[in-house]
Amino acid sequence: MKILNIKYYTIALFSLLTTSTVCYAQQGNVNINQDQKIDKLLELKKSINKEDSDRYKIQIYSGNRSSAQKAKEKFLSKYTNWNPSMVFETPNYKIWAGNFRTRLEADRALKQIKKNFFGAFIFKPKKKKN
Repeated sequence: MKILNIKYYTIALFSLLTTSTVCYAQQGNVNINQDQKIDKLLELKKSINKEDSDRYKIQIYSGNRSSAQKAKEKFLSKYTNWNPSMVFETPNYKIWAGNFRTRLEADRALKQIKKNFFGAFIFKPKKKKN
């Protein structure tokens, strides 16, 4: 019985040593085939984002978070034309609406918004520094 165990262990050790020297890691190259129009679209998106910083917005609310959330929900229930967003600027949460190209567009919207949000006003957001 001992002879069988020794033979078994010897064969197992021999096969382990021979297979471990034959194993190789996989190597390969990755080629990405991408349409050239994607780069053009990315550049267009960057230029649009730069243009957005020159637009006007309307601030609806400034204060604590829970009241800001309520003001946002109230705005959404009254107006569907302008998408509101919540922004945190220390120490207040602010609700901004719209993305107007001209001051005239913003004035027209403000006239409607002031019916429900008396403290609303037009402003231009500061440009973000990269």
